[in-house]
Amino acid sequence: MQPRLSNGLSPVFCTIVPPQILDKLSQSDDPLLSGPARRTLEADGAKRARRRLTALAGVPAVRTTAGTPPTTPHRTLYDCRHGTDLPGHKVRDEGEEPTQDASVNRAYAGLGATFELLHKEYGHSSIDGNGLPLIGSVHYDEQYNNAFFDGEQMVFGDGDGEIFLDFTVAIDVIAHELAHGLTQYTANLVYEGQPGALNESVSDVFGALVKQYSLGQSAQEADWLIGAGLLAPRVSGVALRSMKAPGTAYDDDVLGKDPQPATMDDYIETEEDNGGVHLNSGIPNRAFYLLATALGGNAWERAGRIWFDVLTGGELASDADFEAFARLTVTAAKTRFGAGDEAEAVVKAWSEVGVPTLSSPPDPSPSGA
Repeated sequence: MQPRLSNGLSPVFCTIVPPQILDKLSQSDDPLLSGPARRTLEADGAKRARRRLTALAGVPAVRTTAGTPPTTPHRTLYDCRHGTDLPGHKVRDEGEEPTQDASVNRAYAGLGATFELLHKEYGHSSIDGNGLPLIGSVHYDEQYNNAFFDGEQMVFGDGDGEIFLDFTVAIDVIAHELAHGLTQYTANLVYEGQPGALNESVSDVFGALVKQYSLGQSAQEADWLIGAGLLAPRVSGVALRSMKAPGTAYDDDVLGKDPQPATMDDYIETEEDNGGVHLNSGIPNRAFYLLATALGGNAWERAGRIWFDVLTGGELASDADFEAFARLTVTAAKTRFGAGDEAEAVVKAWSEVGVPTLSSPPDPSPSGA
């Protein structure tokens, strides 16, 4: 189990690119592919180990003079200049004009879009509910093939240009990583096994919602891809993951085939990737997609609201499995919308991916009753 700190939070190090992809790349005969992948794996391993040994440094929330959470974000962007010292050199603060660096501007916009969705739609100020400042660092390391949230801030690599492009190009990647902070400050899901897969899935859900919200897309109009535009032209694939059809995001000679399962029938038992957190997240991802498209309209209004209510409701255990989460979504749907279409759609969505929403079948009626 991952360690917990005195403040109740678990130290986390969550990356957008699953380790199995980097492992595959590291074995390539092409040094242009294997070199950056190996360096990224080494850097990620060191960061992950460090998070297990050090406490999260609390970043003070910015509050109004009245003591109420702020209604606007407080963003600060830094440039690592291809080094690894965080946060790096400060290049843009809240309210300042765009810089000449597109990566800085994209990260600034992505952090703002995430804040906007959480605040305007769910009344939640920043990722902690109290206006936590949002910090991002771009141009991390040389040819770094990842983006991550380390419990304190966002960090973006530039990619190697061969497999991955700049990690700020996809707004859902930015929102995905920042949503790990939302989970950290709410349900604090353990980052392993099924709760870890839920942790990853929640980030994909809010990544997709921020993307759809910023583009004004309905559930039917959205592509439901995570990381579209992140893969370089040489890669045979469209994204890192597909919430609509897990297992179909890429099929490439170098990367292999997208291994995500779409239902519990294909659930992957593994000790790698913290028990398959990036793999089995495809199952709850598809459940959310099925719910959002069944309800129609804007996914953040009903489907997203149900997920947010579960995440912030105080009933979700940090070690919750898929069934526990599914049951809570049914309860949340009934609480907010009544025992109608929403609750029925939630039950059906989970049923289609093989996750039951009842803890046990009802007892049969006594004979003669």
